[in-house]
Amino acid sequence: MDSIVNRLTEIEDAASAIVRHAEEQKESLNREYDEKRSTFDADLNQKTEERLSAIRADLEEKTSRILSTQSESSTEMIQALRKEYEEKHTEYAREILKRITEV
Repeated sequence: MDSIVNRLTEIEDAASAIVRHAEEQKESLNREYDEKRSTFDADLNQKTEERLSAIRADLEEKTSRILSTQSESSTEMIQALRKEYEEKHTEYAREILKRITEV
């Protein structure tokens, strides 16, 4: 009977040692997983920020180009209208006077 109790005690001690070892491995794996996840998150955040920065820079350049083109176009249109006015303002004034006096 004592040998059975001793054997059961040995089995229980071995099982407890196996459980302790498994828990230690679990903790070690959890730490390793947390480190890898933190590294992955940091890398992902860095890549995301770099990509967003590139997109912003591209957008700013395109916007600047569009605004520059529109500004040049507007300036050209204003100059053309001023030139037309300078050349034809007398004619426009006569046409306006003519319409006023016809009524």
